[in-house]
Amino acid sequence: MQRILGIDPGSRITGYGIIDSIPGKVSFVSCGVIKTTQKYPLANRLNEIFEGINEVIQIHDPEVAAVEEVFMASNPNSALKLGQARGAAVVAAMQNGLGVHDYSAKKVKRAVVGYGQAEKGQVQRMIRMLLNLSATPSNDAADALAVAICHANHQII
Repeated sequence: MQRILGIDPGSRITGYGIIDSIPGKVSFVSCGVIKTTQKYPLANRLNEIFEGINEVIQIHDPEVAAVEEVFMASNPNSALKLGQARGAAVVAAMQNGLGVHDYSAKKVKRAVVGYGQAEKGQVQRMIRMLLNLSATPSNDAADALAVAICHANHQII
């Protein structure tokens, strides 16, 4: 069994999802979001992301992290902030000794929905079904769980 931390980075909200994976089967452990304080400067928000991911790792003890890659947003400033948020999450994982694996949004969507252009609602519904959840997780938590499932799928290939 492998415990996987999936991360959907964002400068305002970073989603995380934890699953346990054995070949051909995944099971839900936990998910949630790290919400940064909007009135803080970006540097402080990056620290909140770093500390939040550290805390998740300390609580759930994953063996590996899977992180969604930065997509090219139409706004270059947004892409830069997203890249920095992603960096804070990656450094937190690396500082805790986790291997980090990167997946594009298309690859993640293809892994859980079967279609690389799937909409957020489709991802949420599939995550709920695949992990047999009683409630639908938030967009960011569902995306993070999808990244973790994508990694689990790539380990059995």
